[in-house]
Amino acid sequence: MQFLTYIIVYPFLWSISKLPFRLLYIVSDGLYLLLYYIIGYRKKVVNNNLRLVFPNKTEKEIATIRKKFYRHLCDMFLEMAKTMSISKKELKKRFKITNPEELKRLESLDKSVILIFGHYASWEWSIVLQNYINFKGLAVYKKLANKHFDKLIRGIRSKFNTTLISTKETINIINQNESKGIKSITGFLSDQSPRLSKDIYWNHFMGIKVPCFTGAERLAKKLDLSTAYLKVTKVKRGFYEAEVITLAEDPNKHKDYELTNLFLKEVEKQIHEAPEYYFWTHKRWKHKDKIA
Repeated sequence: MQFLTYIIVYPFLWSISKLPFRLLYIVSDGLYLLLYYIIGYRKKVVNNNLRLVFPNKTEKEIATIRKKFYRHLCDMFLEMAKTMSISKKELKKRFKITNPEELKRLESLDKSVILIFGHYASWEWSIVLQNYINFKGLAVYKKLANKHFDKLIRGIRSKFNTTLISTKETINIINQNESKGIKSITGFLSDQSPRLSKDIYWNHFMGIKVPCFTGAERLAKKLDLSTAYLKVTKVKRGFYEAEVITLAEDPNKHKDYELTNLFLKEVEKQIHEAPEYYFWTHKRWKHKDKIA
């Protein structure tokens, strides 16, 4: 069944990837009408999330954010498919690193780097980052249940020499690289909801107390890795900019959870500035009432 699903969907994705951008976004407009007005994909989750974090906004304001978000969601999905055939030159034009000198400065410290992302704007096209660095690019991801799509995603995201690694592999692979003298920059998406456990860290995100991922910070402290945030903003349709914001050169000089909190504050700032570009379909606040 997994393979059957794959062979049905793959030709569609490949066809989408070959479209010129003008036609790609016409398809995205059609997908938006289908997803938003007919299917209503995760509309209840999106509504609940928006009303929870923006209690003072009117229903009209919530509706405006919701519609803009679904348009962006469709764009991002098709942009991910477009990555299958996009050239390096085109991607660098559409996803610009505004301060590549900061990446070079971090590399000059001769320490591997943890680069933390939020589910904001576009994280898919950040694979272009490998063209700005000398260190080995790694990206931590969650394996897909369908092994065929998992292989496809790994291929897409590894297109420009970024290596995808699963969460369980992360420490071992970075340690192996360090023992061989290979420095790396490892990307983490760290703003979603972790599994609950008795020692989980809780803090406020968008005014709501929630459990927080601390894996990136713990790894940075354990292996003494510099830590930075990649602030991605959407300039206009199909164009993004990313700024590297250093959080810590020496993570162990910071109190526990301080780096996690700094990261979450950066994501919050972006959400307040342009909420339509956050990934509202995720159940980020699902554990809000479960704190002991």
